[in-house]
Amino acid sequence: MPQGKLIIFSAPSGSGKTTIVHHLLEKNPQLQFSISACTRDRRGRKELNGKDYYFLTPEEFKTHIDQGDFVEWEEVYPGAFYGTLKTEIERIWSLGKHVIADVDVKGGLSLKRFYKDQALAIFVKVPSLEELERRLRARGTDSEDSISRRVFKMKFEMSFEKEFDITLINEDLDDSLREAQQLVDRFLADQPI
Repeated sequence: MPQGKLIIFSAPSGSGKTTIVHHLLEKNPQLQFSISACTRDRRGRKELNGKDYYFLTPEEFKTHIDQGDFVEWEEVYPGAFYGTLKTEIERIWSLGKHVIADVDVKGGLSLKRFYKDQALAIFVKVPSLEELERRLRARGTDSEDSISRRVFKMKFEMSFEKEFDITLINEDLDDSLREAQQLVDRFLADQPI
């Protein structure tokens, strides 16, 4: 099996990691997005199986767990599973591309532990928890209770920052996009990060 590299972006919700990942995918044809598996329902007709997610039933997901098919997985809340299949990473490498993953903090650390030096784990954060909370409120998509839960989870996730290879502070988006590109370029060229 051909071996490529894996670039992992993890962050508390609202840090901007997905925006950074989408930018990198747009600018770097040698990168391909790792599609996660999940047990949630599709959102409308826009989400496609095998493009947005691999949509599995809870039973199918649990079978994959039992067979050791996941690099990382998590039960986000009862009955709601998300994970990265080993076959997804291998599929992208077989195309001669490098993998870029947008996963939660625990998933990012699991990917890094599994792939070791073949992976670069980047923790994205904003300058402060207050700024993160402000961004979540500005989205206008979450209830006050949901924001409170997310802020609590953010504090927990921030405690894992030091376990990542590097932290990218997303204060100014243009600067962050340039820095993310530099990190990717150096990692793919086997240069020190």
